[in-house]
Amino acid sequence: MIDQPLVAAQVAGAFVVMCLLSSATYLVNDVRDREQDRLHPSKRLRPVAAGELSPRAALRSAAALALAGIVLATAITPGLGIVACCYLALTASYSLWLRRVVVLDILAIAAGFVLRAVAGGVATDIYLSRWFVIVTGCCAIFLVTAKRYAELRENTGSDVAARATLRRYSLGHLRLTLLTAATLAGVAYTGWAFTRPAHLLWYGLSIVPFLLWLARYATLIGAGAGQAPEELILRDRTLLALSATWSVLFLGGVYVGG
Repeated sequence: MIDQPLVAAQVAGAFVVMCLLSSATYLVNDVRDREQDRLHPSKRLRPVAAGELSPRAALRSAAALALAGIVLATAITPGLGIVACCYLALTASYSLWLRRVVVLDILAIAAGFVLRAVAGGVATDIYLSRWFVIVTGCCAIFLVTAKRYAELRENTGSDVAARATLRRYSLGHLRLTLLTAATLAGVAYTGWAFTRPAHLLWYGLSIVPFLLWLARYATLIGAGAGQAPEELILRDRTLLALSATWSVLFLGGVYVGG
């Protein structure tokens, strides 16, 4: 548990590792997208697109960050080093190829989020149940699809340059994917909660804010938000309140029990 110093240190280490690797990936993508980003009203402010950071310096920084991430991951545990390499291989495949393939671009990004979660389990040697992986994967697909949906809505009929794959998606298909991912996440989370009879009160109650969070996010996406998920999650008071409520109930199940 995170109240144990060693486990807390391992979790913190895994967090730093994934931050280093993610930063390396973002720098590479910013270099590849710099010409397109310069035509976007907000992305043009990114350091590479704005000319504040040269492509060569960005790539050197990316290489240094990736190397530091792998070294730190391996120092924590060899298994985490393997996860780090898999993450870099996945993100490199996305940057070079998968980002141009419909559906696979969504799945690749979602898989990256799953690997981040898996990294925590590997670093602490804590078993991750299939329920955890399913819920994490479905929620990741939900968020990535929501971002694509928001991007497509904004770029429909707009002169702003958009990623090539957007032209091959339709709002209807993305809505269906959103509904499917949210439904599967809800069913999987509920199924997991009811397999924990000793903690059923806490985990059962946590189902409510979990489902309401998904519904609220979907509503905001339908209203035109969602291009920047991190901003939406941190600025919407309802999402923050639901997140806090879920956290209290979930941690109650972990530390208080039945």
